[in-house]
Amino acid sequence: MSNQPTLNRPAVGTSSDYFRKYIDLVPDGDITKVLKAQEETVATYFSKLSSANWNLSYAPGKWTIKQNLLHIIDVERVMAYRALAISRGDQTPLPGFDQDLYADLGPVEHRSGTSLVSEYRIVRKASLSLFENMVYADFNRLGVASNHPTSPLALAYIIAGHELHHLQIFEERYAPLFV
Repeated sequence: MSNQPTLNRPAVGTSSDYFRKYIDLVPDGDITKVLKAQEETVATYFSKLSSANWNLSYAPGKWTIKQNLLHIIDVERVMAYRALAISRGDQTPLPGFDQDLYADLGPVEHRSGTSLVSEYRIVRKASLSLFENMVYADFNRLGVASNHPTSPLALAYIIAGHELHHLQIFEERYAPLFV
């Protein structure tokens, strides 16, 4: 993004109010650098988990650790697709998605934790490629996602903030497992 104006935190009105809680978790700075740093942090974090603990959940009826990581991956894929469509000027309203349905049907029983960490890295690299090659105008186009005006910049922040939100939950509920 050389010779481009500086990207600032997404303005109010460039995502639904619901997603502001994620955007607000993201530190200031170049969002692509934040996303790149997160890749290593998250991969290292989940790589500490023993294979015996991947199927645990902190309470009955809650998602397992595998389901949670697949949820992070799924949300990133959805948000990156939205960013792609909007950055390319597509004005087709983009639908919401049912995260619980995705988690319930996401195939994790047969998967190892290692395979999920590998998939996470692949998805993050794809997202980084998308965002690193956007110019200022691409980041700031507005489209509609889940019935709200949305920008690719906000979506990049939502990806980062959603992940930070889940890492906070892991620290609160599972910290002893990740040593």
